[in-house]
Amino acid sequence: MGRKRKKTNIIDATEIKKVSKTFARGEGPDLKTIQDKKLKRELIVKEKQNAQAIRSAAFNQLLLPEERGCLEADEGERTLKFKQTEIVKHVDVGSARKHFSLNLPHHGPYRCAYSRNGRKLLIGGAKGHVATFDWQTGQLGCEFHAKETIRDIAWLHNRDYIAVAQKKYAYIYDGQGTELHRLKNHINPVHLEYLPYHWLLVSTGATGFLKYHDVSIGKLVVELKTRLGQPHSMTHNPWNAVVHLGHSNGTVTMWSPSMKEPLVKMLCHHGPVTALAVDRSGRHMVTCGLDKQMKVWDVRTYKESLAYYSHRPGSNLAISQTGLLAATFGGQVQVWKDAFKTKQKAPYMTHLVEGATIEGLDFANFEDVLGLGHSKGFTSLLIPGAGEANYDALELNPFESKRQKQESEVKMLLYKIQPELITLDQGHIHQMKEEVEEKPLDSLDHKELILKFKMKGKNSAKRRFHRREKHIHDEKRQKVRAALEKAKKEKEGIPEEPRTILDRFKYKEA
Repeated sequence: MGRKRKKTNIIDATEIKKVSKTFARGEGPDLKTIQDKKLKRELIVKEKQNAQAIRSAAFNQLLLPEERGCLEADEGERTLKFKQTEIVKHVDVGSARKHFSLNLPHHGPYRCAYSRNGRKLLIGGAKGHVATFDWQTGQLGCEFHAKETIRDIAWLHNRDYIAVAQKKYAYIYDGQGTELHRLKNHINPVHLEYLPYHWLLVSTGATGFLKYHDVSIGKLVVELKTRLGQPHSMTHNPWNAVVHLGHSNGTVTMWSPSMKEPLVKMLCHHGPVTALAVDRSGRHMVTCGLDKQMKVWDVRTYKESLAYYSHRPGSNLAISQTGLLAATFGGQVQVWKDAFKTKQKAPYMTHLVEGATIEGLDFANFEDVLGLGHSKGFTSLLIPGAGEANYDALELNPFESKRQKQESEVKMLLYKIQPELITLDQGHIHQMKEEVEEKPLDSLDHKELILKFKMKGKNSAKRRFHRREKHIHDEKRQKVRAALEKAKKEKEGIPEEPRTILDRFKYKEA
């Protein structure tokens, strides 16, 4: 008989409890006060599922190999006063190389965007200069001049395709800078957003229309009229892919391609909304307006949670993977830590670009780097604690090979989500629809078969007569239109059937 081995836990249970507190979302409902048995049973099952999810998340957190760092100050000091030159001196050589500046004063101001895996950088100047390159190795991908005004730029599904909002239309270029498509439906685009899991390129411009373009099939999915003029800012919620628009009357609207009207309309500022940002959990939205306020909103309740006042209106917002909030005010950028939890008295870090106006702002994923596009060029800043320390290679791989990039592209296309599934509440999608049993007419009682007209005056004899007359007139109108169209085609010599290449061999009557 072999000896029974005792089960040994790799991680202590007390450590799991400590880490699980960070993943908990408050106390659950009091089940003793609930009298409905069905509701009580459903809540018990959901509470068990939540507890299991929290425990597994805490266990995975303890097994992660890397930990993210942060900037800590000694007694009497503040991280606000630390400059980039001082940080570069005290970091390793690999991290010090990530701080650099590009002097491009002739084609600015510039906008910047990092690829989803944080490896590539895309910059676009307002006067037409566009370039992509590997910002860590300095290898240039492509560089060209559009010879037109550029208003916005965006990466598409991988590092080989980019979208550029130019003066009249939106264009798509490949990794060599070759023009592939001219999107004529996107007229006078001002803002661009790309939804990676839906393969949708979203644009809005001076016409006030919000347009969704499916990049995988090259067709326009829907065109929505906002009726609020040209939006001042645009972003999307990474959690549910709902597009947020900031308008000149201080409202923020949330849009889905399956609805012609906005899902939510919020009054956020007493002036135009100049910047928008949503964290990756989809719970917090940050807005900036011309009223010199920066507000944090709870997207679940649509209520204001925190408000910050500034000396001048904010122009750009960005949120990192770890929850750091970056905001630009003219030529100054401020980075806030834990800005969603409690109101902070001072920012985490600041940086001033002298004599320039910042137009582009973006965090690099999986790196402690913040990119600034301004009127003098581009600047890369070191922000300790901004990037996620551990990455999922099956989702986003910063070190992917050419073969892995091809496979990931095919998988993304296979797992593409349809535009109709973009909703505010993603929880109801996986729920099953309750089927109502249809009773045969023979089994119904006489009382159930009696139709009740409860609307007073809606089913009177006069109303029924007018409805019938309207239906008759509509049929006559359709017949007249069909006859007019047929006469018009005969007059112009247009055949009723579509012509083919074999029609030349048909017998023609004399």
